[in-house]
Amino acid sequence: MVLYIEPIQEQTDNIEEKLDDRYIVPAVEQAAIVLFLLASSNSTHLSLIDICKSTGIPKSKAFSILKTLQKYALVQRNIDGKGYSLGPGIITLSRRALDKMSAPRLADPILKELAEKTGGTAIFGLIGERGVFVAAKKEGEKDIGVTIRIGSYFPLTYGSHGKAIAAFLPDNELEEILKKGNLYFHGSPEKFDRKRFEEEIEKCREQWFAVDMGEMKQGVNTVATPVFGAGGTPVGYIVVISLASQEVVSGYGPIVVEAGKRLSEQLGADLKRIKNRF
Repeated sequence: MVLYIEPIQEQTDNIEEKLDDRYIVPAVEQAAIVLFLLASSNSTHLSLIDICKSTGIPKSKAFSILKTLQKYALVQRNIDGKGYSLGPGIITLSRRALDKMSAPRLADPILKELAEKTGGTAIFGLIGERGVFVAAKKEGEKDIGVTIRIGSYFPLTYGSHGKAIAAFLPDNELEEILKKGNLYFHGSPEKFDRKRFEEEIEKCREQWFAVDMGEMKQGVNTVATPVFGAGGTPVGYIVVISLASQEVVSGYGPIVVEAGKRLSEQLGADLKRIKNRF
């Protein structure tokens, strides 16, 4: 038997989808069009005239956009000065996205080992713009288990993973989250207890894991640890979801932490420096 956990849909989830062209900044849109044109071109470089013909952007406007993009190394002039191509600044912008894209692949063997050790469902999630999403998972071999679909979105503050992430956020970012309401750290938002939360955060900073014992879903117990990127801030989490007793699941803490640290180190995190911050 498999228990499927449905993601919580916050009222703000689809705000971005409802935005219309009233909020589009023309200059930014045109700059994006130029960048995508240079990226998709079969030629090693494009002249100003080529760019204007392909995009419909007036010559003076296109020139200004290119000069601005050059300032930030997103575009560069060719050696002969007769054309434009993408610049090295693109690499800087793409590095974070590439790190996130490779993270699920790196997480797979770690999650498999974790699921085998615990018999539960081991999940790796990434922090997105509106919350967190499931990027990879491995399920245990038990007859009764819990499953979540890859790609499912959950609030950032959801249960044990929310506490594990929150514990290692910069203070200003954590305060901004706490001001917004709809906090699911203790189940439904009306159950949130600030004093209890602060105690849990301190404990998580010592142990590197947080728990949720049936508060998000009755009978489902979880233990989570943050996953850090090269910048030293959380980029996601690893969580084990189980139908085992609270005592048993709490005992999974150290092996979940070990899994999170292994993945963090593979992503370039300096764990000693992170620990010293807290």
